[in-house]
Amino acid sequence: MGALFAILIILVMAGFVGLGASARVVRQYERGVVFRLGRVHGPPREPGFVWIAPFVDQMRKVNLQIVTLPIPAQDGITRDNVTVRVDAVVYFRVHDPVDAVVEVQDYEFAVSQVAQTSLRSIIGKSELDDLLSNREALNQGLALMIDSPAVGWGIEIDRVEIKDVALPETMKRSMSRQAEAERERRSRIITADGELQASHKLASAASAMAATPSALQLRLLQTIVEVAAEKNSTLVLPFPVELLRFLENATEKPAAQEGAAETNGARELPERPPPPPPVTATTVPPPAHVPRTAPANGG
Repeated sequence: MGALFAILIILVMAGFVGLGASARVVRQYERGVVFRLGRVHGPPREPGFVWIAPFVDQMRKVNLQIVTLPIPAQDGITRDNVTVRVDAVVYFRVHDPVDAVVEVQDYEFAVSQVAQTSLRSIIGKSELDDLLSNREALNQGLALMIDSPAVGWGIEIDRVEIKDVALPETMKRSMSRQAEAERERRSRIITADGELQASHKLASAASAMAATPSALQLRLLQTIVEVAAEKNSTLVLPFPVELLRFLENATEKPAAQEGAAETNGARELPERPPPPPPVTATTVPPPAHVPRTAPANGG
């Protein structure tokens, strides 16, 4: 009786052990691949409570969530002979759990290695400007290069993003000087365009004011008022050009009248008498004989 009770206890314990060995729980984001005696048995198990044959079946759970896999920074030389260091990140997920378990030993490590080699290849095929400004096309090309071998492993590449492009210090300085020169060029072009437009407007305004000189005077007075309102300082008032022309015309008229009067007066004066002839000196001859006087002392 005691032996029978012991056997019963052993059988119950074996049943509990077998039940624990055959019962599995698969989460919502997982799928269970069952191997029976080393072979894949049936389709992957769905989420929930799953029973398998104890001591015969083995189940391996595969995560179907999107995996974020960083790609280590890779050194390379671009097509225009610039040494760069580029790192990226790959987003992928498993769409076929059986292939992910059977076709490749470690699908995460395999995707990482393919991503690194593909990144080096895309660096060598691209130029520096593409790496800096045209990353969208490079990301798509890199995703296609990684997705080509990953399809056979049951892996689906969601997207690939280039994170950072590290440049040498000399190249950074060169690009800084280039950007500065480009900004200076744009500044000069904008300034020149502004001056050209302003000159056209000023020419139009000058043409309009030339027909009405009073408008020019009003504009001058308005400018004086604006300057005096903004800055309380001494103003230098320019002399109007019209006033100069008026004074010039006013001075030219009296001078012309005087010149005409002098010409007419010279024509009306009578002729002056000729001057008398010059007086010439005459020579007086000496007397014919002068008597000689005797000396006073009688000698």
